[in-house]
Amino acid sequence: MSIRVSTTNLFDQGLSAISERQRGMLDLQQQVSTGRRVARPSDDPIAAGRILDVTQSQAVSEQFVRNADAAQSALSLTEQNLSSVVGLLQDVRTAVVAAGNPALGDAGRATLAGELRGRYQDLLGLANATDGQGNYLYSGYRGGIRPFSETAPGQVQYAGDQGQRIIQLSPSRFIEVSESGTDVFQRVRTGNGAFVVQADPANGGSARVGPGTVTDPAAWDAAANPGRFTLRFDVDSGVVPAVTTYDIVDAVSGNSLLTGAAASATGPYGRTYVPGASIALRSQGAEPAFDFGANVMVEGAPADGDAVSVTRSGSQDIFATINEAIEALETPVTGVQSSTRLANAITLAISNLDNGIGRVLDVQTSLGSRQREVESTRSTSADLADQYTAEVSRLRDVDFAKAISDLTLQQTLLQAAQQSFLRVQNLSLFELL
Repeated sequence: MSIRVSTTNLFDQGLSAISERQRGMLDLQQQVSTGRRVARPSDDPIAAGRILDVTQSQAVSEQFVRNADAAQSALSLTEQNLSSVVGLLQDVRTAVVAAGNPALGDAGRATLAGELRGRYQDLLGLANATDGQGNYLYSGYRGGIRPFSETAPGQVQYAGDQGQRIIQLSPSRFIEVSESGTDVFQRVRTGNGAFVVQADPANGGSARVGPGTVTDPAAWDAAANPGRFTLRFDVDSGVVPAVTTYDIVDAVSGNSLLTGAAASATGPYGRTYVPGASIALRSQGAEPAFDFGANVMVEGAPADGDAVSVTRSGSQDIFATINEAIEALETPVTGVQSSTRLANAITLAISNLDNGIGRVLDVQTSLGSRQREVESTRSTSADLADQYTAEVSRLRDVDFAKAISDLTLQQTLLQAAQQSFLRVQNLSLFELL
């Protein structure tokens, strides 16, 4: 059986082969010139779909990297600002300590008070600092609201809120990049952080108080602790030398802790006062049992009827602390009583300033921890973005060595198709005439 092949079929097949080789060469030339194996979905539908998925994941990871950079910038700016705050408060503390020098007169203390007023305004400026884009660092969520304004000398009002602006670093992690001004500047513990020791302003003696210490935190924090005590002093001048005794009164119930009965307004009392010795808020000897886990230090010579209060620490903004120190330094010293009041005011101011510095350092520590977390998360997002980039390149980009080799092969095949077509063209009876 024979098969007849017409001349038309031979020409059609030859042209088809040439066109196919030319189309293959065109595709390969486009891949080499663009560097992409998949330029259209039709080039490789499966790879094109995968490229779309990976590209979307890559874009998300790159956005998280940009978010991390923004978070790192915001945290770094706040940390630098707080470093300035710490330095300023340390300068204020140095000036307050210097004011306690007995050789310093009213004029010298007034000069220091003037310096503190300048520092006060500097601190207010730092508390109202912005990030360069108009957002205040310490206004919480309300970034466009100026957080602090002075309503009266030493009285600062906070206009922000208690929130913190956040930035998303990963699908499941959000980081706080701002601080509430209340947390940084206003919620500062007073005294030693657990309680405040203060001499009665009406005292007539030279009793100076220290910040005191907590010896047993569990006992101090116990529910049975009233948290308010009064030390009452009695001076028996009928003996030589005079003997000073004191009572410890539960200021809530009004009972003496040393007797268990209602406190007496006059002495002598159950304990003998020794200047500079610790006054323990716990029972001794035959006294009724009590232990509130704290010691109080009193120095100098209390007068008959003088009193010292011990109360749980509250919160006071750092602006009020500086203002109290300024007022104390501007008050003239005219005798023992005013000199003692100044010494006690300086002691309390130093304790409160230390608490303020400690509070700012705590916030700085938190910022440092968040900065490390941001850096770690950014590194992870950047690594993922690089992996996605490599995967997209693997799916989309051309292998130049293979593409050039295939292009050479297509050129050879095209030449063969063209040569064979020329030979078919010559297969005609007219060529034999």
